[in-house]
Amino acid sequence: MDCYTANWDPLGEAAYYRKLDLYTMGWNLREDLRDCLVAAAPYGGPIALLKNKKEKSPSSRPPLEIYTASGVLLASIPWKNCPAVHLGWTTSEDLLCIQEDGSVLVYSLFCEFKRRFSMGNEVLQNHVLEAKVFHTEYGTGVAILTGVHRFTIATNVEDLKLRRLPQVPGVQKPPSCWAVLCQERVTVLLVAVGQELYLLDNTTCSPVTLPGLSPHAGSFLRMAVSFNYRFLALFTDTGYIWMGKSNLKEKLGESMCEFRAPPKQMVWCTRSRSKQRAVVMAWERRLLVAGDAEQCIQYPLDEDSYLVPELDGVRIFSRSTHEFLHEIPEASQEVFKIASMAPGALLLEAQKEYEKESQKADEYLREIKDQNLLPEAVEQCIRAASYEHEPEIQKSLLRAASFGKCFIDKFPPERFVETCRDLRVLNAIRDYQIGIPLSFDQYTQVTTEVLLDRLVLRRLYPIAIKICEYLRLSEFQGISRILAHWACYKVQQKDKSDEEVAQAINQKLGDTPGISYSEIAARAYECGRTELAIKLLEYEPRSGKQVPLLLKMKRSQLALSKAIESGDTDLVYTVVLHLKNELNRGAFFMTLQNQPVALSLYRQFCKYQELDTLKDLYNQDDDHQELGNFHVRASYASDKQIDGRVASLQNAVDEYYKAKNEFAAKATEDQIKLLRSQRRLQADFDKPYLDESLHDTVYNLILEGNHKRAEQFYRDFKIPDKRFWWLKINALAEQGDWEELEKFSKSKKSPIGYLPFVEISMKHHNRHEAKKYAPRVAPEQRVKAFLLVGDLSQASDAAIERKNEAEMNLILSKCTAAADASVVAKINLAKAQLGKK
Repeated sequence: MDCYTANWDPLGEAAYYRKLDLYTMGWNLREDLRDCLVAAAPYGGPIALLKNKKEKSPSSRPPLEIYTASGVLLASIPWKNCPAVHLGWTTSEDLLCIQEDGSVLVYSLFCEFKRRFSMGNEVLQNHVLEAKVFHTEYGTGVAILTGVHRFTIATNVEDLKLRRLPQVPGVQKPPSCWAVLCQERVTVLLVAVGQELYLLDNTTCSPVTLPGLSPHAGSFLRMAVSFNYRFLALFTDTGYIWMGKSNLKEKLGESMCEFRAPPKQMVWCTRSRSKQRAVVMAWERRLLVAGDAEQCIQYPLDEDSYLVPELDGVRIFSRSTHEFLHEIPEASQEVFKIASMAPGALLLEAQKEYEKESQKADEYLREIKDQNLLPEAVEQCIRAASYEHEPEIQKSLLRAASFGKCFIDKFPPERFVETCRDLRVLNAIRDYQIGIPLSFDQYTQVTTEVLLDRLVLRRLYPIAIKICEYLRLSEFQGISRILAHWACYKVQQKDKSDEEVAQAINQKLGDTPGISYSEIAARAYECGRTELAIKLLEYEPRSGKQVPLLLKMKRSQLALSKAIESGDTDLVYTVVLHLKNELNRGAFFMTLQNQPVALSLYRQFCKYQELDTLKDLYNQDDDHQELGNFHVRASYASDKQIDGRVASLQNAVDEYYKAKNEFAAKATEDQIKLLRSQRRLQADFDKPYLDESLHDTVYNLILEGNHKRAEQFYRDFKIPDKRFWWLKINALAEQGDWEELEKFSKSKKSPIGYLPFVEISMKHHNRHEAKKYAPRVAPEQRVKAFLLVGDLSQASDAAIERKNEAEMNLILSKCTAAADASVVAKINLAKAQLGKK
């Protein structure tokens, strides 16, 4: 245990710091770090190096190199562009290369060029002096200092909106130092000019006075913002260090150091839930950790080193080593501090003694139990294990926790199991070949999903899949997503045939839930492998995913076949309309001829949207029946004058005759004749008749007393007698022309009988007229007629005459005892006589 704490260095009263060895770097650098632009991504991310181009020869092309945190080369390309000023990583691990001309090149982890954007004309004209890449809740941002000492800032490179900040007054030379701050969700700059500080926002430049700043502080040379943007530190030319909140309203502490020259780098070394605040500064051969206490921690540096601030510490790498400097967490202090009597320390000793089969194990355990601190002891060991990087120490602490929880009733196992699981994952990704040295706190912040994304980004598919299986993640969340990325990478490999790649992908993926073959096919198409994309689409079960990509690949015929197979009419319409825009008219129609389903759907579309196209389709097919229907619809749909409508109907007649549909042809001819007759009526009577039906036309003529014209229509259009009589008696009754109705009833024998005369008269409440027609009704309907007019006596006579007992009973049901006694007696007598017979 004494050996374990040998590298602990105290800072202040209760804080200890240590440097952990992460890796012996595997790179063989040709240049010192001081001669390169360096950018290291947080959360154990990759390292990018670009040699500063000092030679003026245009043929001099320094390499842009990207390594893992362990120094394993991921990719390298020669730098052929304008000289770079600054390198930085985005939150999605894309590399931003900021050039002198203000353009920013975006590269992937494997030096694949992705895109370029510019920081504006002003930056282009005045060039870039300094640049910083920063991260906020809005994304990855870029801040530029130009040659005229003006700042331009973009808070999100994915949604580029440039802001030119106000000028700092009286600036004749570049600021000595500056930093990006985030205050109340607004990104601002803090700029130091000598002993003066200025805060720049979108519109104003305000002088700033730091609370509690020593009057003898001197000029500001360096400033640093903490990883979470909550704290700010400044270094002056007197060796004075001020630390406070980034809102510039609260001082946290101050310190002095023996150095006066500005450090190459100054970064924060903080840990959540810790009261200790510390700043790490690096000079050529010295590393200094300063807190709010008088003493500092100093480490010698044998080589040029680079500092990478992290969530819970600082990574320090050089040509040969990679280390992690951090504050010792409370749990580790409690367990490992010399002569510690904390329950976790006692439990660790108890477990070691138990392995030695010593009775001291029972003594240590009893001491913990007597204080009722066994759950706390187990918890301390679990927490301390999570902060360790060495597997042997992790195992020792977890064995102690496991030993202690055996003596606790109903100890919840979740925390212990989760810590074991997480440490196995962390140990796997910390491996030299993978090179992602995440700490436990960083892993908790990053989340498993993001870690898997980062492994996929590095094309480390096997380890990503193993982690998914070990953590038992759902296929959709884990393995399916990883296999889809693997397949997208696989299609970029040009050394194998399309058939081999398609089969390999299908054998690997099969019908795995969550896999979209269309996305893989789209990637193949982007790589110029159209035939491979088509083969991969054969494995895509969803036509809605197949068709859009086939259209994009100019495989419209295949897209149409797939859409028809799907049975999705909307999808078919999408392809058909795409074909219509893509092909000339003749080729388009010929394509549809070979696809009856598509042709039928397109006709339906044309009925509502493109009538002229529909006509052309019918003409091409010599479909005279549909052409006739088309002309009939056209005659009603248009706003033509009557002559135009008649002409359309005449065209329909011609088409119907060609289709040998004589019924439709004659019906259309009658319609033409009706339209012409209605036009004459309108001219003669100055009343609207056009577009009325034949029935309504005759009915209205009768209502208006134009009986001769109505008779003319009756003869000209050969209206059936029964239909005409019904028409006329209804119209006359509605008009109230009872005299004409009676005259009409006597004009000749009624083809519909005389009961309708009774019914229509009663409908219009004219009993007097109805009684005139009741005697003329046929015998079998006479009882009904007399009942309608309310003549029970004659109704009974008619029923008795017909000897119809059912009709007699109907009449009896209508009778009242007092008023109709004679009728009742007459019917009962008749019924009795019928019964005797």
